[in-house]
Amino acid sequence: MSTTNASQPTRESPAAPAADASGPGLAPTPHTNGAAYRAARGPLFDLSSIDLGATRYDRAQIQRWNPHRDSMALLDAVVWYSPDYTRGLARWDVRRDEFWTSGHFPGRPMLPGVLMVEAGAQLSVFLYNARQTVPKLAAFTHIDQCSFRGQVLPGDRLLLLAREVRFAPRRFISDIQGMVRDRIVFEAQVTGIAL
Repeated sequence: MSTTNASQPTRESPAAPAADASGPGLAPTPHTNGAAYRAARGPLFDLSSIDLGATRYDRAQIQRWNPHRDSMALLDAVVWYSPDYTRGLARWDVRRDEFWTSGHFPGRPMLPGVLMVEAGAQLSVFLYNARQTVPKLAAFTHIDQCSFRGQVLPGDRLLLLAREVRFAPRRFISDIQGMVRDRIVFEAQVTGIAL
């Protein structure tokens, strides 16, 4: 996709297929070699032309669109979104005093996977509500194809990516990913419905 705005991706860049047990020169599929399929996949969209330090919406501005508050408002900033709100990028600077650090795990805090997915889901809600006349309260009905590939530790910056799969006025499906230091640490597909 070409655009004139330098802060937006200039094109989609899918990862090159890799050979595996599905045959010489054939791309892995989720059914023939799920691990190779996931490893061959890169970010949901090209990040090379996005200023990852930018802030389009800060925590206070995100609250206009998202109902999450207090310790469950996980997004520190929306960094970038496409003009049609079908793709977006947010960040969470994981602090050392987060509510979960003393218990998950004592002496070796690690961000719970469920909170990684929740943060990606919050970005999906932001993109969904940005297209509504009035923001809606959305709840999740499915978390599918979820895998965790790395740890997120206090002090890390977790980048969150969301890409729309389907949109309807009362329901949406998004692919989500989290990245730390250019490495994908989780991915999933979430389905939400307006209550």
